[in-house]
Amino acid sequence: MSHPDADVLVIGAGPAGASTAIRLARAGWRVAIIERSPYPRQKVCGECLGPASLHRLHELGVADRLLDAAGPEIRRVAWMTRYRTAIADMPPCPTGPYRYGRAIGRDLLDAVLLERARELGVRVIQPAQARRLYGRPGEFVCEYRSRPALGQRPRAADERISVAIVVDAHGSWEREPVGGKRDPNDGSPARPHHSDLLGFKATFSDTRLVSGLLPVLSLPGGYGGMVVSDRGRTTVACCIRRDVLRDWRSRTATDSAGAAVEVFLRSTCHGVAAALDGARLDEEWKSIGPLRPGFHAPKIRGVLSVGNAAAEAHPLIGEGICMALESATLLASLLGERPSHLDESVIGDVQEAHIRAIRVAFARRMRMAHFYSRLAMRQRVATALAALMQLWPPALTLAAQFAGKARGGEMRERFLRLPRGAEARPFPPG
Repeated sequence: MSHPDADVLVIGAGPAGASTAIRLARAGWRVAIIERSPYPRQKVCGECLGPASLHRLHELGVADRLLDAAGPEIRRVAWMTRYRTAIADMPPCPTGPYRYGRAIGRDLLDAVLLERARELGVRVIQPAQARRLYGRPGEFVCEYRSRPALGQRPRAADERISVAIVVDAHGSWEREPVGGKRDPNDGSPARPHHSDLLGFKATFSDTRLVSGLLPVLSLPGGYGGMVVSDRGRTTVACCIRRDVLRDWRSRTATDSAGAAVEVFLRSTCHGVAAALDGARLDEEWKSIGPLRPGFHAPKIRGVLSVGNAAAEAHPLIGEGICMALESATLLASLLGERPSHLDESVIGDVQEAHIRAIRVAFARRMRMAHFYSRLAMRQRVATALAALMQLWPPALTLAAQFAGKARGGEMRERFLRLPRGAEARPFPPG
């Protein structure tokens, strides 16, 4: 392929995809990005950004405009069970300008990141659905279909874009990654299972939740969190088992899964019921699932994965956005400046090095998220922990520190020193 339409095509414009596009565009790459949803749009997400995430957003040049609208600094953390609530200080980040995290709605975060990509010359194809990918590293062709605006007739034919590199930044819950059929041996359930975790989120106004407090919710058959986000909105997000949801839908005799989830939350956690007393639901409940925590192997050689398409942690510890931003940082570091020539073997080497770097960078967080989620879903254990934390609040502060809430951006820089062998095979400068 002598003259591709773009050097890099990013599929998905969430935090992982948009930040990848921004970093590569600043390094001189010609970047295009495909996003199937029109913006602004909400996503199921806890919306908490810790100091490390704020550091990455500062590097991307968007931190100031986001913080102008963000919720207050999150200086307190809570552990809520059915009847007990333990509250403690959030550990501050000891380095850098951002000592505490903030909460920002995904509608705002994603829109600002994509606008920053446009400012840097990224070609944005939106709304459009990537339908087929073929070719090989250095010579990919992606067929996509633009979605018509309201009132317009749909396009009859697909359009094409030729690129050297494809970055997969789609959500991990999508059943078929771009360009290939879903692998039944990739660790995800082949069919719905009663233990699948389904994610839900809604925003409320006029809640009684204290600003600057981040409650972590221990639920029978699930876990969740609440926080005051931008524009005074309160985000309530949770993950619950499929069988628990089915049971509560039968109890409430409703066709709406979101309505059943809200009744479930109010009934099984008095802290949630108190916070939502008199509140107004701003947006209908949104859902995703099933979640697939773990490392996800790429389906096609030369297609690089970032964000949830590469690695997904249980969202209890609120590290999803940070992992998305950091996976983009790692990939951009590997690719470096735009080369004068692209080689298929080098692209494959970059893919393998990126997979190793992600595993090294995220393994501890993945284990902590799994451990904490299991504690939260065991009611007796969670209640005993709440009692302990009420007697000795520093235990909760320490747990938040182990979850990475006090980590600064510079603490992850060691992961930019790539695994052995990767330094010798990055793209040469153009």
